[in-house]
Amino acid sequence: MQKTQASTDELIALIIDGIEDVKGVEINLLDLREIENTVCEYFVICNGTSNTHVNAIVSSIQKKVSKTIKSKPWKVEGTDNSEWVLLDYVDVVVHVFQRPIRERYDIEGLWGDAKLTTIERSFS
Repeated sequence: MQKTQASTDELIALIIDGIEDVKGVEINLLDLREIENTVCEYFVICNGTSNTHVNAIVSSIQKKVSKTIKSKPWKVEGTDNSEWVLLDYVDVVVHVFQRPIRERYDIEGLWGDAKLTTIERSFS
């Protein structure tokens, strides 16, 4: 189990780096491990400012994860309109939103029992 957690932690770090590389905003990490019947262990949620920005974030995450740990998402959804793109890495699911869609669906509110960590941006 320890090896899995280490690789999950590394995956999360790479996802966050990928988001930050193209200036994704409002990055939150939801730890779902203490909640029963969840589909994964973590959600990483962020915003892009436009369809193009959302696509850039998704591409950056995929490139960084693929290059570093040779992993590809099990499933990718939402790239047709790029208002909400979901990257499913099995234990970690990434949600890349445009702000109005994020506000409408309020994933953080829906999963209010999850441990929420706000990621402070490391770029200026």
